[in-house]
Amino acid sequence: MLNSMDFNTIIKYQRKNGSLFNSPATTAAVFQHSNNADCLSYLQSVLQKFGNAVPTVYPLDIYGRLYMIDSLERLGIDRHFEKEIQSVLDETYRYWLQEEEDIFLDPTTCAMAFRILRLNGYDVSSDPFYQYSEDKFANSLKGYLKDVSAVLELYKASQVIIHPDESVLFKQSSWTRHFLEQDSSTYQLYADKLRIYVDNEVNEVLNFPQHKNLERMLNRRSVEHYNANETRILKTSYRSCNLASKEILKLAVGDFNLCQSIHNQELKQLEGWIVENRLDKLKFARQKQAYCYFIGAATLFSPELSDSRLALAKSTVLVTVVDDFFDVGSSEEEQLNIIQLFKIWDVDVDTVCCSEAVKIIFSAMRSTICEFGEKSVKRQGRNVTENLIKIWSNMIQSMFIEAEWSRSKTIPTIDVYMENACETFGLEPLILTALYLLGPKLSDDVATNKELNYILKTTSICGRLLNDIQTFKREFEQGKLNAVTLHMVHGNGVVTVEDAIDKLKSVVEENRMELLRLVLQEKGSLVPRPCKDVFWKMMKASYLFYDENDKFTLNEMYSTVNAVIKDPIFLNELLGDSKKHTLSKALVV
Repeated sequence: MLNSMDFNTIIKYQRKNGSLFNSPATTAAVFQHSNNADCLSYLQSVLQKFGNAVPTVYPLDIYGRLYMIDSLERLGIDRHFEKEIQSVLDETYRYWLQEEEDIFLDPTTCAMAFRILRLNGYDVSSDPFYQYSEDKFANSLKGYLKDVSAVLELYKASQVIIHPDESVLFKQSSWTRHFLEQDSSTYQLYADKLRIYVDNEVNEVLNFPQHKNLERMLNRRSVEHYNANETRILKTSYRSCNLASKEILKLAVGDFNLCQSIHNQELKQLEGWIVENRLDKLKFARQKQAYCYFIGAATLFSPELSDSRLALAKSTVLVTVVDDFFDVGSSEEEQLNIIQLFKIWDVDVDTVCCSEAVKIIFSAMRSTICEFGEKSVKRQGRNVTENLIKIWSNMIQSMFIEAEWSRSKTIPTIDVYMENACETFGLEPLILTALYLLGPKLSDDVATNKELNYILKTTSICGRLLNDIQTFKREFEQGKLNAVTLHMVHGNGVVTVEDAIDKLKSVVEENRMELLRLVLQEKGSLVPRPCKDVFWKMMKASYLFYDENDKFTLNEMYSTVNAVIKDPIFLNELLGDSKKHTLSKALVV
């Protein structure tokens, strides 16, 4: 074949390090026919580094380090390597700014670098992906080979759109998804890996896009599908400790089970708190303690975040109880009573509560809010009880307004409804209570509050509309207002259910994209990144509960909840699977 090659054309692909495609074999073949000095220099440097046995591809440094970071993040153990990860990301960003060939000439590395850098707050442009448009990729080597590993990374990169004008990423998302949805038997190159692992990766990416991938669920799936004996095949087979390791798997399993044992104990604490506050005596209230704790465990899973995690769980229980109280469990008198109690606050509940339900709910809320306020002193340097009272009071008053609309058959404008409905969704008391106990200090500065409130509003719009889309039929039958029905009512008989849902889904997408931009924004941001991350994670939780139906109400998530909170991972079973797949590969070869 070499006799038919035009080496003047081939040499145009020579890289700065003297190689052809970072391949010692290809570079050696070209050197044999061209005596190119740069080819020789590259080959000598590889031999000097590795001796007589050289790798199939060199260098793999940037890709290998990024792959390791990606693995650590997916396995949920990246927090143990923060300094090392930061060092690699800073170095990779310098390479990105220098337009390093090892990044930009390889679609897999380019896509992975873009995604990881952007998600970690680095300012990177999506412009390099114009060279990997569908037609250009098809005419490249990896496109010719239908390299699914490259397409997987390109698809994952397209999921971190933060600007509406990033048309290249929208198009990239479309064609890469179509490619991945094809039967895997059509792939020519299985990402250099065993087909079973490629199929798992493809299914994972298609079924759980970035904005729906709740962290702890991702961690468990990644651990269970981890290939500790990963061997890749190009011209020869090769293994790299940067790509897979049994030690990494052991650490991930041990860490997951350790966190889970702590979560089990905290769930028991939550159940005890519910009984202690007599919330289990409220027959109208949904008993969702496991679901309520799951939200915290799936998003704030680290052992040191116990206070924040339990605050989120308790707040979720209280929001659920209050929501049910205003929906089905109270009279107008009782609703006005609890609003008044919040205004006075320091009252004798034995004399001023008009019913036992009001007494139970207000007593539980007051004692718990005071508990949160006292704990906040340690992390915020001040008691935030007054802030929390105001936040919870606003939500209760908004729920009363909603109840009044139902009683009076009032039909508000869509804007008025959304302003109130974002409050009744209850994310503000959930998230802000958790943030006060998370660690980073939250300033009362006006500028900080403005940014925080905008992030909160954007998150609440996503959650509220996802909820409304799935619950509108039930709420319509109950005589309750909903964004779907309001769009139909104000549509003068022209807007159908499908039209209304499509419109609301587009609003959710716009706000989801804006939320990711706000979370990743570093320049000019006053809200600490760990705090902004909680909003993004809660948005993911909203997708989990309301993407297909109202899973929170319909008890459809017990297996998911147990996988995070109760069911441990057994290392021996995973290593047994790994040995089995290695044996299968040996038999095939």
